[in-house]
Amino acid sequence: MDIKVDARGLLSGCEYIPSPNCDERPAGAIELLVIHNISLPPDEFGGDGVQRLFTNTLDPSAHPYYATLSGLKVSSHFFVRRDGQIIQFVPCLQRAWHAGESCWQGAFRCNDFSLGIELEGTDAVPFTDAQYAALNRLAMALRAAYPIRGIAGHSDIAPQRKTDPGPCFDWMRFLAGLCEA
Repeated sequence: MDIKVDARGLLSGCEYIPSPNCDERPAGAIELLVIHNISLPPDEFGGDGVQRLFTNTLDPSAHPYYATLSGLKVSSHFFVRRDGQIIQFVPCLQRAWHAGESCWQGAFRCNDFSLGIELEGTDAVPFTDAQYAALNRLAMALRAAYPIRGIAGHSDIAPQRKTDPGPCFDWMRFLAGLCEA
C-alpha cells in the first residue's frame, strides 16, 4: 500500500490520535528520523498503554509500572504496532516530545528537526516482519516528503540515557529495505 504525507504533515492510510504533547517546530528542515521502541506495560504488547501515555490518559493505578510515569508528557509522531499498524500522534510539521536531551552530528535538541517513530517492542525481543515492512513504507514516505539526511536510533542521539531501539533491531534489514524500494 502506497502511503503519503499531506500538506498538514499527516500520513494517509493510518489512524490519527492527536497527542497534546507537542508544540510548534522552530524554523528549519525536518532532516532526521529517530527510531525508538516502547511497550506498556514493559515487555507486554497489544494493549493501549502507549496510546494512553501519549494522550495523557494513562491511569497510574492500572499497573505498578505506570506510577513511575505519572506526570510524564511525551509523544512521538508515529507508533508501529507488532502487526504493522501505524498510528500517528503528532503531525510531522509539529515538534513531538520524543528525543529529550539529545545531539546528532553536533546539533542539539533533536526534537526540533526530527521525526520520532516508536516501534512496539523492547530491547530484548526481535521486531516482526510486519513492523519492518511498515517501517520501510513509512520511512520512504517521510523521505519523499522531507529532506531527511539521516536515520538514527534513540541510543545514537542520547547514548548516556537510552538503549532503544536495542540490539534486536536489525539495522541492516531495515536499511536494505530502503535501498530495495
